[in-house]
Amino acid sequence: MFDRSALPKAVTVYEVGPRDGLQNENIVLPTALKAELIRHLVGAGIPAIEVASFVRPDLVPALADAEELLAELAPLLATHRMGALVPNQKGLDRALKAGVREIAVFASATESFAKANLNNSVAGSLDIFSPVIKQARDAGLRVRGYISMCFGDPWEGKVKTEQVVDVAERLFADGITELSLGDTIGIATPGDVIDLLDALDARGIARSLLAVHFHDTYGQALSNTLTALLEGITTVDSSIAGLGGCPFAKSATGNLATEDLVWQLHGLGISTGINFEALLGTSRWLRDQTGLKIRSKTAIALMDDNRMVETL
Repeated sequence: MFDRSALPKAVTVYEVGPRDGLQNENIVLPTALKAELIRHLVGAGIPAIEVASFVRPDLVPALADAEELLAELAPLLATHRMGALVPNQKGLDRALKAGVREIAVFASATESFAKANLNNSVAGSLDIFSPVIKQARDAGLRVRGYISMCFGDPWEGKVKTEQVVDVAERLFADGITELSLGDTIGIATPGDVIDLLDALDARGIARSLLAVHFHDTYGQALSNTLTALLEGITTVDSSIAGLGGCPFAKSATGNLATEDLVWQLHGLGISTGINFEALLGTSRWLRDQTGLKIRSKTAIALMDDNRMVETL
């Protein structure tokens, strides 16, 4: 029987659209438009946003303007939680000069994805991250860790929980402050989520240090999220309009849409601090300004201009 008393009273929605979402879209937005998107998200009450990536500009052209974007956002950096992805020491140097207060490192649970995405082994990539994490923490920054391919890998198949937990232990030992568990190809089911959280708990990694990052390729993102909430998770990654995807998964439909997540959370009586109507307005604005496809089922249902719908 569904036990509502097991649900958290509040959840932090961690918005990844401006970074994870846009890097997988086919268009490159002007810096000013990205900045305006982030201001809209802040205005809607989104409490945490990943805004940029300090990878080599030629590798991810859509995010090549990190310094320029952060300069535009300078007034918000001191008052809002805004993170940036950092791949190595050079990226950290750029991030520190740009004034970020939170960085993220992106690890893999599998050797195949580490080679394809990081051009390194799992151990080799962690060795690169270790001094980056230390220097960032010494500078007073929060450090978010990501682990990709936590449940399945397109080359290696189902991923053993031990692989994920080993990487998680190393990242926490090196000093990360939060870990986001990524279902990169969207293959996880609620049972997989419980198994991984239990395995992490057995190694002493508390739920309060974890976030979940689901893709909706198999239509499981919301059910996986609900399972994670019932298991004690209180931070959930999502992307405005469901932007993004995974080039390694056929028919990948992108990240869990922020609108769908907030609709569910508010329907469960869980506080987010987000104004849903303002969030929906941001989706509409994004669609009208860029032509990007809205993949959020909730946004599509409620943005029918021919009918009025009372929103949560």
